[in-house]
Amino acid sequence: MDQQFTQKLPHSDTVLVLGISSLVMCCCWGVGLIPAIIGLFLAHKSGKLYQANPSGYSGYKNLNTGKVLCIIALILGSINLMINLYITLFFGAENFQQMLQDFQTQLEQQQ
Repeated sequence: MDQQFTQKLPHSDTVLVLGISSLVMCCCWGVGLIPAIIGLFLAHKSGKLYQANPSGYSGYKNLNTGKVLCIIALILGSINLMINLYITLFFGAENFQQMLQDFQTQLEQQQ
C-alpha cells in the first residue's frame, strides 16, 4: 500500500507522552503509576489495531517506545512505592523525617 494512504496510529503520541511523564513521576509516591497504566492500556488498544492492518498505519515506533517507557516506569514506580510504604510503616513518618534531616545536616557538615 502506498505511504499516502496510511493513517497515523491513534494514541501513538499520547502513549509516548504518558510514558515519558510516568517515568519522570515514578519516584513520587506512586503518582507515576497512573499515567503508566493509562499508557499501557492505550498502547494495547492501538497495538491490536496495528496488528490487524500493519500497512495501513504509521507511528508504531512511537507506540512501542511509549509502551516500553510505561513498563519501565511501572516497575520503578512500584518498587519505589513499596520502599516508601515499608519505611513509613516500620519507621514512622516522624522518624523518617528526622532521618532525612540528620542526613542533610551530615552533608552540610562535610562541605
